Amino acid sequence: MNFSGSTVVFAEIIVYIFLMLLVGVYFCRKDLDHADYFLGGNKLPGWALAFSERATGESAYMFLGAVGFIYTTGLSGIWILSGMFLGILFSWLVLAKRFMKETKKYNVYTLTDYIAVRFPNHSNVIRWFSSIIMVIFFTCYLAAQFSGVGKTLYSFSGLDITVGTVIIGFIIIAYSCMGGFMSVVWTDTIQSFLMLLAFIIVPIAGYFEIQQNGLSISTELTAMGNGADNWFGGLTGLALGAMLFTNLSWFFGWLGGQPQLSSRFMALKDEKELKTAQTVAIGWTLIVYVGAFLTAIFAAVIYKQGTIEDSEMILPHMVFDLLPPWVSGIIISGILAAIMSTASSQLLVITTSISEDIIHKAMGISMKSTTLVKISRLMVIFSGLVGIVISLASGSIIYNMVSFAWAGVGNTFSAIILLIFYWKKTSGTGVVVTIITGFLSAILWSISPLEAIVSAKASTFIICLIVGIFVSLYWPDKQRKTV
Repeated sequence: MNFSGSTVVFAEIIVYIFLMLLVGVYFCRKDLDHADYFLGGNKLPGWALAFSERATGESAYMFLGAVGFIYTTGLSGIWILSGMFLGILFSWLVLAKRFMKETKKYNVYTLTDYIAVRFPNHSNVIRWFSSIIMVIFFTCYLAAQFSGVGKTLYSFSGLDITVGTVIIGFIIIAYSCMGGFMSVVWTDTIQSFLMLLAFIIVPIAGYFEIQQNGLSISTELTAMGNGADNWFGGLTGLALGAMLFTNLSWFFGWLGGQPQLSSRFMALKDEKELKTAQTVAIGWTLIVYVGAFLTAIFAAVIYKQGTIEDSEMILPHMVFDLLPPWVSGIIISGILAAIMSTASSQLLVITTSISEDIIHKAMGISMKSTTLVKISRLMVIFSGLVGIVISLASGSIIYNMVSFAWAGVGNTFSAIILLIFYWKKTSGTGVVVTIITGFLSAILWSISPLEAIVSAKASTFIICLIVGIFVSLYWPDKQRKTV
């Protein structure tokens, strides 16, 4: 890209970032109590919560990790998106309504708090273990987002990855700190439109490039080898089963266990807003997932394997190669939007885990609502700085980092939520043991040779579900009290 083109892109990104900061400043000027700061005070419209949940759910993983993965694997990469889409359908059509009702019934603000109040005799243990685990895994998840920021800026400007990570990291911290859940949801809403636009424009540009150069999609995919031209990757038997199970296992992480997503369900006001949100969320996902898949496949046809040093940067490379600078700036803003929306939501998860679940509830420290908001803002700043440091120190691979966090939090707590919602015999002891099991399973399985056969995303969910059922039957609650 020439200097003038780079200047146009930078200018558009600066305008976008300035707009995000304005949203944070707007809500910072409002008198927010902790209900507003943590869950929006049930004042947000369903369509905005749907856009926010979708923008949060599709992070740097979708734009960089997933597109890069499909680019290198070919048609069989569709099973990852299929597993995720099925999970999203289930979460919005089945779980969202239950979350909305349970939140009002128990008057809670966080996923951890909800689990804790369902088991009063084990509430503090649940709060401590859940919060510690969420902080650990989501700090890694946050670091993956910051890495995505640095990579994206470097891809078109040559800006040092460290510098880019720090600059955008501080901006994310700033607007998350100022407005909490309210500012995060409204910035997410803007960001989701950019993400939608990106996955409409880029595949269209890729298709026209293929047509203009007289390329054959089937021929080029066949030339890639390794079953890239086959929907099942050329695999059969057990190998095929393992591949499908591993890729579809992303489904399990969408079953209510991701606190940054469940909070959007918890913030829904009524069934009317829920129906609107369901329509928006499912429609948005269909467009984005089809666009992401086509983008990756078209990229594989246009750019031979090995021509791009980092496969996770294929989308930015494609954007700058095929689109004029003013359009590229919009698309890159969309990529940054995906990263920033997820990072800001993860910051809030870490913050509420520490300030609300540990300091306020587990430790029983009483304080004014405004004081709790101030402490939460300090936690946002501290957690964000730690995430930046880890990102710079690890040089993380986005796909692996997100997959690891998905197993440790999403799959562990999805098993717990399903047990609580749909099995009355679930016990407090069963929940505590399941939390610990999920934490250990995600780590040990990920570093073992078994990860190459079946992903920790699948194994963690299944192990947690089995452990939760077994322990609850063996150690039932003698007197099950609920608030």
